[in-house]
Amino acid sequence: MEQKALSEMKDLRDWLELMEGLGQLRRVEGADWNLELGAITELNSHIRGAPALLFQSIKDYHSHYGIVTGTTSNATRLGATLRLSTSLDDMGLVKALRGKSIQWETEAENYAPHLVEEGPVQENVQRGSQVDLTQFPAPKWHERDGGRYLGTGCVVVTKDRDTGWINVGVYRMMLQDERSLTLHMVAGKHGRQQIERYFALGEPFPVVVSLGHDPLLFLIAGLEVPYGISEYNYVGAILGQPLEVVRGEVTGLPMPAYSEVVLEGWCRPGNLKNEGPFGEFTGYYSYSETPQPVMEVERVYFRNDPIILGAPPGRPPHDFSYYKAVMRSAMLHDALEKAGVPGVQSCWADEVGGSRQLLVVSIQQRYPGHSRQAAFVASQCQVGAYLGRYVIVVDEDIDPANLQDVIWAVVTRADPERDIEIFRKAWGSKADPMNVTFNQKVAYNSRAIIDACRPYEYRDVFPPVAECSPEYRQQVLQKWAHLFE
Repeated sequence: MEQKALSEMKDLRDWLELMEGLGQLRRVEGADWNLELGAITELNSHIRGAPALLFQSIKDYHSHYGIVTGTTSNATRLGATLRLSTSLDDMGLVKALRGKSIQWETEAENYAPHLVEEGPVQENVQRGSQVDLTQFPAPKWHERDGGRYLGTGCVVVTKDRDTGWINVGVYRMMLQDERSLTLHMVAGKHGRQQIERYFALGEPFPVVVSLGHDPLLFLIAGLEVPYGISEYNYVGAILGQPLEVVRGEVTGLPMPAYSEVVLEGWCRPGNLKNEGPFGEFTGYYSYSETPQPVMEVERVYFRNDPIILGAPPGRPPHDFSYYKAVMRSAMLHDALEKAGVPGVQSCWADEVGGSRQLLVVSIQQRYPGHSRQAAFVASQCQVGAYLGRYVIVVDEDIDPANLQDVIWAVVTRADPERDIEIFRKAWGSKADPMNVTFNQKVAYNSRAIIDACRPYEYRDVFPPVAECSPEYRQQVLQKWAHLFE
């Protein structure tokens, strides 16, 4: 029954209905778009297991226009979004996702999006001078933000000029006026590579933006899907059926047929406006105002009573840090095994580091140097190479997702002089608050490798842990379950 309910979800509205039935959705009436909505979202994201929030009757906006936040910030909602299960815990999700990225990547070519004549997103269409972006609620999420952001949980659909490959990425969008937004695409991202090609030839860049959609589309658009594979296809592989799309009237780009709101238009060479600052996933502001390409909107498509997907970053845990942690943890485990590292028990890319800056790997040691091998591979494989900071390797008795366990292992099994290695000039980012502070021209950073395993050669004489055995603990938990509810 559960699997049927998951497989039958077609859009954000189906998702919301399922979540409300599971007690995973709370409605919020009358919040102010100016800071209050953002602050409520922030406070909610710091409560472990808290429900998603559907904001309605937002101040100054149509009472039936909404914003939903927190869509993938716990195991129940993330498991449902990925069409896996609603009953898995954190590490259960990681285990269920092992190997899935490779499977979905392999199968993606079989799930090209299905072009349909029309879809619910076309219930209302505004053209040319009718376009009014200010009708949709655009929050100012944080006090130091440089403007109001209509696009945080949005997905941006673009096209490779030469091959026609469709990319779907997550790039933030600040509202400029009734008919335009700025599009912030970080250097190196696929969308940025595409726009630079058009601009180098003096050509306008076609863009489609979905502001409300199945959270699965947002989730996948925010991951590192390999170059040349469309996220549309990748989503189709997860669903086991092609995603339905309709063709835009102006650009011809495919847009999700069941989206809540879709914007269509162009970015033109030389049309830049200041954007930002806006908080990053690290929890800091990394940029002041910078000129970014302007999207000139020529069409707005939207459903009756549309709902926008909001996903503001900030100090972790934030709106989307949980799903990133789970997905990257599974991908890291796969990468280590693919690289030939044996004995990997589990991995965790903790939210506190934005799922990048703190990686923890649990191994069963098999030979001298095994723990260092695991650490260095984790720090430099594709999953861990960008904007890392610390990699900690622990023994198999440590839960890598439990920071108290991990730090206990660090302070009792790692000697600072012997067990910390520093790797210099690794792949950093201008979003790194340290790079901002020191105004570094090149985005390098260093990595600390902490070997918090029992020294291999002294494993047999290392003092035993003062705790009951796992078997006896389980017996006690069963007998005295009412004490630990």
